Amino acid sequence: MTDGQTRGDRRIPDGTPAPDEELAWLDATAQADLVRRGVLSPTELVEAAIARIERLNGKLNAVITPLFEKALATAGAAELPDGPFRGVPLLLKDALCHSAGDPAHSGMRALRDRGWRAPEDATLTKRFRSAGFVICGRTNVPELATSVTTEPLAYGPTRNPWDLTRSPGGSSGGSAAAVAAGMVPVAHGNDMAGSIRIPASACGLVGLKPTRARTSLGPEFGEYWGPGTHEHVLTRSVRDTAAVLDATAGMAPGDPYTAPAPARPYRAEVGADPGALRIGFRTAPPGASAPAHADCVAAVEHTAHLLDALGHRVAPEPAPALDSPALFEALPNLFAAIVTWELAYWSERIGERLEPGDLEPMNGALAEAGRSVTAAQWLAGLQTWQRWARGVAALWEDDVDVLLTPTVSTPPRPLGQLAPTAQEPMDLVAGVTEGIAFTLPFNLTGQPAVSLPLYRNAEGLPIGVQLVAAYGREDVLIRLASQLEEAAPWSGARPPFSA
Repeated sequence: MTDGQTRGDRRIPDGTPAPDEELAWLDATAQADLVRRGVLSPTELVEAAIARIERLNGKLNAVITPLFEKALATAGAAELPDGPFRGVPLLLKDALCHSAGDPAHSGMRALRDRGWRAPEDATLTKRFRSAGFVICGRTNVPELATSVTTEPLAYGPTRNPWDLTRSPGGSSGGSAAAVAAGMVPVAHGNDMAGSIRIPASACGLVGLKPTRARTSLGPEFGEYWGPGTHEHVLTRSVRDTAAVLDATAGMAPGDPYTAPAPARPYRAEVGADPGALRIGFRTAPPGASAPAHADCVAAVEHTAHLLDALGHRVAPEPAPALDSPALFEALPNLFAAIVTWELAYWSERIGERLEPGDLEPMNGALAEAGRSVTAAQWLAGLQTWQRWARGVAALWEDDVDVLLTPTVSTPPRPLGQLAPTAQEPMDLVAGVTEGIAFTLPFNLTGQPAVSLPLYRNAEGLPIGVQLVAAYGREDVLIRLASQLEEAAPWSGARPPFSA
């Protein structure tokens, strides 16, 4: 800091003094700019983030593994990489994206009780570090990331800063709550069936699921949960979402495939004219007999009117391929086999046989059921999903440039409604399946999809809307999302419980 400055007299990008609490609401791009201009040091940014985490986390339970000493050592080191986010504090979700030497429990009591630690950085972790991010901790997740709420028995529930009685969604719920509350400007998440977009909707954030294989799952995995897993971040601004993708995207050695390269940096798409797009909208959950909640329908209708006013060609789109029963008919066998594999994988990692009884009731029941799924059934299920995905993706060939839907079927749920012991295991499976109805389809097609915080209901709760583009076309989503962000800004919306 310059002479005479104190921690209560920081300066925001236009050079005017800003109190600590205002620093919390600068996005990662702005915080990095403070470091670049010498207004603040990386250590000062990280110290401020640690103070916010310590002040807020007792209520939210978003950060389960503080890494404060490591973070301060990294921030103060001369060798901190001079990347685009030098000195910016970051949190990692405690599922995949392992960080060397740190606890990695994936919401499991069995790993927590055995003190499991990751032996190496994931490829994505290395890329975050190379971008200059400083890792300050790991965030709460449901066990094995299999739920749409973040209430693991291992660590207890994470609370939504918009309403402490509500869930922040899942499975990246800890990351979403932390960003929404102002602890950090950006946090890692991954999305196997909606796990970035669902918490982004519940917490009023930007949540992009990139195109399949846009980021690497290395060095340990080529795919994870079959073709379903995508990695990225939760943010408060479109420009952060774009710039972080620039810093982390790309193939790593040994990856089985990669997404097509963009024409130019994603950051360059922010503010670019998207043109007049063909935008179809639909509010009925795929394959469901029950409609979406009225608030979620209203969010889509509100966004459709906004898009129409911006000059896009907006019309209802029934997208009948989404309703093909193949999607959910193949789900039970495949989901059960995935949980069975998780149990075997972690047994091998810790050198001790784990049984279904070591898991929460829903996951234990799925692990038991998955033992009877044959290899032939697994491959047949994947082929069923692939045929289904081809039918859905064809919509973008001829009919639309972007599809608009609710992100989820309901507003943020009350905590306890889908808690691990709240219902019988198979009833919980049904609840989770309902929660991923709008998001899972695009994990299977591999298309990029983003949840944007464009609506709040009468209770003041955020309700996200989902925009989906053709395979490989994050550029279209970023242009459109930044246009919407400018037309209907959300940066001033702050939760009641926050920094």
